[in-house]
Amino acid sequence: MSPIKTTTPLASQAVPGEEPIEQSLRPQTLDEFVGQERMKKNLRVFIEAARQRKEPLDHCLFYSPPGLGKTTLAGIIAREMNVGLRVTSGPVLERKGDLAAILTSLNEGDVFFIDEIHRLHHVVEETLYSVMEDFKLDVIIGEGPSAKTINLPVPRFTLVGATTRAGLLTSPLRDRFGITAHLEFYSDEELMTILGRSSQILKVPAEMSGLKEISRRSRGTPRIANRLLRRLRDFSDMSKEKKLTLDVAAQGLLALDVDDRGLDTMDRRLLTTLIEKFSGGPVGVDTLAVALSEDVDTMTDVYEPFLIQCGLLTRTPRGRVATEHAYKHLGKPAPQSPQDNLF
Repeated sequence: MSPIKTTTPLASQAVPGEEPIEQSLRPQTLDEFVGQERMKKNLRVFIEAARQRKEPLDHCLFYSPPGLGKTTLAGIIAREMNVGLRVTSGPVLERKGDLAAILTSLNEGDVFFIDEIHRLHHVVEETLYSVMEDFKLDVIIGEGPSAKTINLPVPRFTLVGATTRAGLLTSPLRDRFGITAHLEFYSDEELMTILGRSSQILKVPAEMSGLKEISRRSRGTPRIANRLLRRLRDFSDMSKEKKLTLDVAAQGLLALDVDDRGLDTMDRRLLTTLIEKFSGGPVGVDTLAVALSEDVDTMTDVYEPFLIQCGLLTRTPRGRVATEHAYKHLGKPAPQSPQDNLF
């Protein structure tokens, strides 16, 4: 039986039905893009230099947990360079012909964005090598002894790759990206700025105290912050004040089962399972995923990064371990003596 998929307000993956709304909330320029200041400063230099030389921007690789702005940055790069944008994902490109169809339709300087680039089929990935370096596509014509390879020139373009698991990228592919950046989790202040802009776009009357409460529980992720804002808009519309106040935000977040540290039901269930069934660890991620009826990728890409950042979970060579802070947060007695040889 396959693991049960759950969708919560704190899910950091994109939800297909909400893509149009999320698209309307995305910043359109680097000036509108909040946070990631060092990365933005460097990217401005690279873009302006490429525009002055009248050349395409070098290939870019962005990696981070979901929901931090990788797809948004691809769109911003295309707009800043005043070129077209083609979007696809690694799992979609199953055959060499799928890649060829997109490459041959690009215009000079276009941005070609591949989400989940770590999931590219190896044949497609190997085809990209010569394309990224020489802008030539090797095509085999014919079969058997009469088959021959021809090199089709493709327009010079910018490949923007996004991944939540940079460690799964092969070295030959990773080394072909001239610009590599890691996106960090956002501060509460940065999320408040994002929420202020989003509330204006969505026409949600909101007090700063209400937005601050959302930002505090948004796991440092803009996508989650905007998703909570949309859900709390419903609570605001049904309240007497017709405004997103601190009380409305607190009551709404309580109804959504989001606690004061931004943990949802699945986060607490993960920590509780780790503590109660496996004595706090260490336990392998595969075993923990089976106990939670969840797949390993979701565990490592969605839930664990924030729990580790909060100091509630650690990864060790022997497996996952709940920290003392996790016991305190769940109101459970901590072990009498520290476990040995965990690291």
